[in-house]
Amino acid sequence: MTNRLLRVNELVRRELSSIITRDMTFENVLVTVNQVDVTPDLRNAHVFVSVLGKGSHKGVIADLESNRVALQAALMKHVVLKYTPHLTFHLDDSIERGDRVFKILREIEPEEADADERD
Repeated sequence: MTNRLLRVNELVRRELSSIITRDMTFENVLVTVNQVDVTPDLRNAHVFVSVLGKGSHKGVIADLESNRVALQAALMKHVVLKYTPHLTFHLDDSIERGDRVFKILREIEPEEADADERD
């Protein structure tokens, strides 16, 4: 991936994150834009969001999809590109997977300590 595309990805991620924080409200959840992958032709952008909390994950993605046009318009005002990318939202569960790995490691850790004490 070129440096230019990496800079565009980061710029779109940062601006879209601030737009979502400022203009949208979600009940009982925290929505974070983790990553944005803009295609090389700048026409499409895949937005990966994580949802923390007890609310509906699918409901958050549905809200983002229903407000996609307004989000693209606000993005167009803040980021000047040849094309305003068409936003596609995806649920990013990497934080949940990482938390699961840490829980497994914490469960294994006491067993290793017991085995060391027996030796």
